Amino acid sequence: MEKTISNSKVNDAALNVVDVVIIGGGVSGLVAAREIERQGMSTAIMEAAPQLGGRCLRQQTIQNCWLDLGGQWMGKTHNLFQALSKELGIEIFKSYFDGNTVLVWNGKRVVVPMSSDWAGTFLDVSYNCVPALPKDREAALKLHREFLSLVETVNAESPWQTPLARALDTETIESWMRKRTDSDLAHSILRWYTRVGGSGGFETGDASILHLAQTQKASPQSEAPETWLLNGAVGQIPELLAAKIKGRIFLNSPAQLVRKRTEADYEVVTANGNSFNCRAVVVAIPPALRSRIIFEPNLPSDVTRFCQRSPMGSMFKILTVYSSAWWRDQGLNGYGQGNLDTVALTADSSPRSGTPGILASFVSADRAINLAKETAAKRKQLILQDLITYWGPQAGDPIEYIEKNWNEESWITGAFSSYLTPGTWTSVGSAWREPVGNLVWAGTESSPRWAGYFEGAIQAGMDAAQVVNKLLI
Repeated sequence: MEKTISNSKVNDAALNVVDVVIIGGGVSGLVAAREIERQGMSTAIMEAAPQLGGRCLRQQTIQNCWLDLGGQWMGKTHNLFQALSKELGIEIFKSYFDGNTVLVWNGKRVVVPMSSDWAGTFLDVSYNCVPALPKDREAALKLHREFLSLVETVNAESPWQTPLARALDTETIESWMRKRTDSDLAHSILRWYTRVGGSGGFETGDASILHLAQTQKASPQSEAPETWLLNGAVGQIPELLAAKIKGRIFLNSPAQLVRKRTEADYEVVTANGNSFNCRAVVVAIPPALRSRIIFEPNLPSDVTRFCQRSPMGSMFKILTVYSSAWWRDQGLNGYGQGNLDTVALTADSSPRSGTPGILASFVSADRAINLAKETAAKRKQLILQDLITYWGPQAGDPIEYIEKNWNEESWITGAFSSYLTPGTWTSVGSAWREPVGNLVWAGTESSPRWAGYFEGAIQAGMDAAQVVNKLLI
């Protein structure tokens, strides 16, 4: 069967019978399809959006340079991601962290070298360089160490089996940290984890301390998840993966109904009228979006409740493009953080040459929700104002300004990932990855390792293919 990417309805019923239907054409769904086909089974992919990739999306800018509107980094221990990039012929290069970083705290800006001691520093900045009182520095170091000690006790694959799991899961991050210190500097470390720390996009009152600890056990910042970038951007991967898949791929085809006929006979019906019969279904979309599909019979109540209590994080990604990475000439690396009003973090996202220069900036959680209420002109003003504070006047005059509000994407509704509300892990968490009959879950949120990253998406796709193999072979 030759692969086609189509928006149209298939009228030949004989063509609408495959072994496995994959719902979701992001990286995880594409990997699942490729692995399932390697096992000798046929596939069809239903993607709701007009393009493949999900949160893996690129755009071209000046000088024929590609930039990622979604995820962009590869980490030191992202072994599956590294292998996939090599297989697809994509060159990787080191992220630019040479030179000094910038930290802005309560209006005071410091320019200092970065440290590789994550546990012993304030967000990679030596505590001696943080412009705060000694008592606040001590409180921050103590709270962070206590949190990292808690992380070590967590069962990442079965968080509900963690010691004192229920107590940890019913206490918010906000409550946990305030019981230990009233230092805002100390609190800001845990706020960094929730807002931009890999599986971020939420506030400390939105999730439990167990959930935050689980995310760091599964996806530790100490393993440097922002080590490499991809030449040509990560967003080229969906197209390259699709070229390796034999089965048909349908765009603008949101799944509306998944009906189980017999133990190994399912029907998947899409909004544009396609109907596929298959032996198994891989659902490779975030839990929050699964509720848009009607399942017959109904999913078990634990599965439904798990999906209902897994909202997406809130995130803007802004890319400001300059003729060159001029900050490098000033001995700066483009990596800036602080407690400014809008931008939580900036990073150098330029190609290896530094031409053009690209800064990626992130606005997350409640700040992202509030920013979306402003006009486009006001949003740009607020972003550039903070970039000037971090990097100086040149940052306020980009050649190109690109912003992506992931909350507005109707088939994604947020980024980087979903998070779990308090009490979810210990009440219905066991439904997280368990198949329901021959319904199998994928998507980066379904990975026990590096959820919220492309590594997690690849892992979840491969795991789903293994589950399908056991169910059908």
